Amino acid sequence: MANVLMGEYLHNMDAKGRVSFPTKLREILGETFYVTKTIDKHCLTVYPQEEWEKLSNKVAQLPQAKSANIRRVLFSGAGELNPDKQGRVLIPQHLREYAGLDKDVIVIGACNVAEIWDKAAWDDFNSSFDTADLMEVMGEYNV
Repeated sequence: MANVLMGEYLHNMDAKGRVSFPTKLREILGETFYVTKTIDKHCLTVYPQEEWEKLSNKVAQLPQAKSANIRRVLFSGAGELNPDKQGRVLIPQHLREYAGLDKDVIVIGACNVAEIWDKAAWDDFNSSFDTADLMEVMGEYNV
């Protein structure tokens, strides 16, 4: 995987909901990328087009009875992001509300996706996760 999204970038969101998206991440994500709710945390996940298409195809192949809620959460509020000339993207209002985004946001690279967090929520996450759990998962997969 040559194009790994990584790093942590602090940015301010303006009153219109625009965030300057890090150049290093934009270079990998491309001209158009997709944002939606993260299922396990109140933050947003940003997908490059190829990853978005992979996810969409996988979900489409799931039985409707098992995937209805996944479809609702992932796709009902998803948005397409196109950076402007200054590299800013407009985060839709309903997604800003879901993730609790106000002014200070953190954009992180997370391997094949990026995430957008409220800075306070990111700080809370970092101070609360259990490293023993991480080590257990890494051991399970020989990482």
